[in-house]
Amino acid sequence: MKKTIFAGLALVALVQPVAAQDTPATTYIHAGRLLADPASGRVETNKTVVVTAGKIAEIRDGFVGEGKVVDLRDQFVMPGFIDSHVHLTFESSPTSRLDAVTKSTVDQAFDGVVFAKRTVRAGFTTVVDLGADPQAINALRDATATGKVVGPRIIAAGGVAAHGGHGDIHGYRQEIIDLFRAPTLCSGADDCARAVRLAVQQGADVIKTASTGGVMSNTAAGLGQQMSDAELVAIVETAHRLGRKVAAHAHGTDGVNAALRAGVDSVEHGTYLDAESIRLFKAKGGYLVPTLLAGDTVARQAETADWMPAPVRAKARTVGPLMVDALRRAHQGGVRIAFGTDSAVSKHGENAREFALMVKAGLTPLETIKSATVWAATHAGLESEIGTLAAGKSADIVAVKGDPLTDVSTLETMGFVMARGVVVRAAGE
Repeated sequence: MKKTIFAGLALVALVQPVAAQDTPATTYIHAGRLLADPASGRVETNKTVVVTAGKIAEIRDGFVGEGKVVDLRDQFVMPGFIDSHVHLTFESSPTSRLDAVTKSTVDQAFDGVVFAKRTVRAGFTTVVDLGADPQAINALRDATATGKVVGPRIIAAGGVAAHGGHGDIHGYRQEIIDLFRAPTLCSGADDCARAVRLAVQQGADVIKTASTGGVMSNTAAGLGQQMSDAELVAIVETAHRLGRKVAAHAHGTDGVNAALRAGVDSVEHGTYLDAESIRLFKAKGGYLVPTLLAGDTVARQAETADWMPAPVRAKARTVGPLMVDALRRAHQGGVRIAFGTDSAVSKHGENAREFALMVKAGLTPLETIKSATVWAATHAGLESEIGTLAAGKSADIVAVKGDPLTDVSTLETMGFVMARGVVVRAAGE
């Protein structure tokens, strides 16, 4: 009988704490100005965003709620931003080429921990990582998702590129190239389909390919098309069958248009897009991810960084200044835009500098915010979860002092950041 009583008491002791934990704490965010849905452009005043269990429970009029209150009455509150093109596990530096062959996967993952924290504290609560060691980025993705590491929601790509093209290894001894060459490089349509399947097996959420040469490839192979039309079609068809979207790095006109004809979901950079490119973007429904910050960064580095290899320097001087005009023409032509920086070329945590460059290209401040919220969320297929502040959506919330609708540079100084219901930058910090 005593054993039964003790067993019952023990069960009660176990159950009671669990029951208490089942009632998550509620946070009340008092927003002086609130842009809950950037698509509408409507700014409301004196609202309370109620957050429970990492989700937005409701948005109420006035300043209400007791207990855990976040006072943002003097700030402009918005949905967390989405950067559709980053590389979280490294950063361009004088030692980049050495780091590529000396840092282990674990080293890269730990670097990613540092860069992920910088990124989310800068207001970017979701990122699409378009190129990293699969084990490193997938581990980082999972660690941020479970709260082990402070960082944004990560959509991780698997890279599929042409042997000898952008995405392959250049400028090292052949033994080093053979050792570090990715198994998802391919030659020919069938081989590229194989590479996509392998990338998905390795854990890729999306597929990143490179239809043209790249600025940062240490080779004088130009910026034109490097993958055949058949290879691009095989990549897109295989990825789509496996439920994965495809992002295509592309600079040269021929490669931009070949990628769009193949049905890619986005073109990254798009430097030499033309009228036919704009027609294809609209006909196919693809997005342009302009990465102006990368162009601005490499153009500046080409004049000052003595560590930049000669082939890279030459391409950087040519391409960097052209990217703003490419976005201007795409925007005027009605192309869908998703915000993206190519951070790693620029410093992580400085992602918001892209906003001012987009304004320079002719977008309004509100349009730049849309590109980093509602437009990017739709591009990622996550519009039901992120991109706006509404009941049931993820509590990804940022705030700044000042008015970003008149001065986007205010977005470069975050006053508050909440990612999936967790405060990662407190007000006044």
